[in-house]
Amino acid sequence: MRWRVLAWVSLGVNMVLAAAWLLSARFVRVHPIGASAGPAMASASQIKTNLVLRRQLFSWREVESTDYPTYIANLRQIGCPESTVRDIIIAEVNTLFARKRAIELVTPGQQWWRSVPDTNVVQAAAEKARELDEERRALLTRLLGPNWESGDMVSLPRPSRPGVMLDGPLLGNLAPDIKQAIQDINTSSQARMQAYVEAQKRDGKNPDPVELAKLRQQTRNELARVLSPAQFEEFLLRYSQEANDLRTTFGQLQFFDPTSPEFRAVFRATDALDQQIQSLTGNDPAVDQQRRALEDQRENAIRTALGPERYQEYLLLQDPLYRKAVAIATAAGTPEAVQTIYAINQAAAAQQTSIRIDPNLTSSQKNIELKRLELDQLRANAVATGQELPPEPSPPSPPMPKRTYVLRQGDSVAVVSMIYGMPIGAIQQANPNVDLSKLKPGDALVIPPAATSSPNAP
Repeated sequence: MRWRVLAWVSLGVNMVLAAAWLLSARFVRVHPIGASAGPAMASASQIKTNLVLRRQLFSWREVESTDYPTYIANLRQIGCPESTVRDIIIAEVNTLFARKRAIELVTPGQQWWRSVPDTNVVQAAAEKARELDEERRALLTRLLGPNWESGDMVSLPRPSRPGVMLDGPLLGNLAPDIKQAIQDINTSSQARMQAYVEAQKRDGKNPDPVELAKLRQQTRNELARVLSPAQFEEFLLRYSQEANDLRTTFGQLQFFDPTSPEFRAVFRATDALDQQIQSLTGNDPAVDQQRRALEDQRENAIRTALGPERYQEYLLLQDPLYRKAVAIATAAGTPEAVQTIYAINQAAAAQQTSIRIDPNLTSSQKNIELKRLELDQLRANAVATGQELPPEPSPPSPPMPKRTYVLRQGDSVAVVSMIYGMPIGAIQQANPNVDLSKLKPGDALVIPPAATSSPNAP
């Protein structure tokens, strides 16, 4: 805001100078000299002059205008330096477009019910932001000329601590003084939180969740004094710790995707209970009992806020096996198969447990059985989602039984070759360690299959 202060101070100085000049002006009205007047009337000592002093009342309303060219002309008319004119117009235009961005730009932060930003909204917001910035720059170029960015405004310091985004239908329409009050409250809140955490760290302690909750409650009380109930709830839905925790919970379910009315209903039902739970300190039985009672009350509040069907889905998605079933069915384009796949996954999980604890199986046997179970589960899920299974591989052909021939008295390799119609070379290949020239009765020769014999073998 420093640049705006400098701009207005500069303007004020010029306004004072202009007003002083106007008040010191003298307007002289000279009465005409009659034709019958004598020559002596021409003497300077005898000239009659009427001096009229008009008090010029200066009002900023006479300078300001909703029409920028008129506004610029008025500033120049009262003697504003060009640098001051430029600073004032840039400030006014930037303020105008900051408001346009706050109202017209739909940012992911405005979709406080989503745990993961909508990529379409992110892209649309970026395109809209570029469009508004181009419009702003074009307006300033048209009003101040192409070199407006080379002025002192470019080098003025900007705030070093980013604030919260106050945009959207409710927060974007807040008055400037209310927005500034919210930013101041947020800055003070961050400073208190950081000071407490650093003090705990210096003492070698972890931050106490109860103390952190108290600090957040202090911030809430300050915000409630400057915002209407609807505005206050909008701020909490976007920036409170409780809303962030709720978004995390829904995000971990992956496929729940609450609508904005559902998220708002659950937040309203659980916000006060969450604050009560956070305020509990100690681990004695009475506190534990009170905490369990509040957690049960919170769960019932979620059930009421979501309704029977959505609450049942909310419960199921807390089971990793159900989330896996939803993922498989969604990827296959068959959401109706979720329950079937879930049942298959449950049965497979039970069998996995049984295999792992079976004392009669070795480690290798368990790994084999688990791998077989995994393949069976994949086939069952494929059938459930309507996918065609690949054909079963045909079993390999059984090996041909090995034939042997035991030589009798008078047999030779030539005799064996004639008996089986087998070339001697093929018989030699089937018996590489046998000297066929030294065969004797009782020796056994392996007879190869007929297909392996070569007709050209010797």
